[in-house]
Amino acid sequence: MSSRVGFRFVNNARFAFRNASAPFRRPGAQGFRWQSTEAGAGGQQSTFQRLWNSPIGVKTVHFWAPVMKWCLVIAGISDFARPAEKLSLTQNAALMGTGAIWTRWCMIIKPRNILLATVNFFLGCVGAVQVTRIFMWQRSQSNSSLEAAKEIEHEAVDSVKAVAQETEGIAKKAVGKST
Repeated sequence: MSSRVGFRFVNNARFAFRNASAPFRRPGAQGFRWQSTEAGAGGQQSTFQRLWNSPIGVKTVHFWAPVMKWCLVIAGISDFARPAEKLSLTQNAALMGTGAIWTRWCMIIKPRNILLATVNFFLGCVGAVQVTRIFMWQRSQSNSSLEAAKEIEHEAVDSVKAVAQETEGIAKKAVGKST
């Protein structure tokens, strides 16, 4: 008896999964859930209806993912005002890599998501600008610290020479007094 219950569950689950893929079929195909045959056959749809019924429309993640991801781009742009020493290299490198990878992926997937590709492209650009700023700042710091180390070295050499000259002078006076 329990095997029959499991068999019924599997069969019902198969039927549910087969019908769950219906919204992803192309419009006009038999079994498309949200569009009647009258609307697809010859009826004119308004712009809002086409946007609403589109496979990349307002009802799908294809629309809302780019809308939410623009927050990352805006946050990256607002970081342009921050000094480079306060920026994270790993975080901005991750943004740059994410933008590059997902821009390419958005052009491969079906349906092609131009909105998501656009936001990822700008995310990669913002990350690249920030990584460049960080590298330029680090290079200027290494050059300035090298120059600072050379200045400290010269100061130390000068002070050692001054101490040596004073010691020589004192030694000559001590030798001159003893003779």
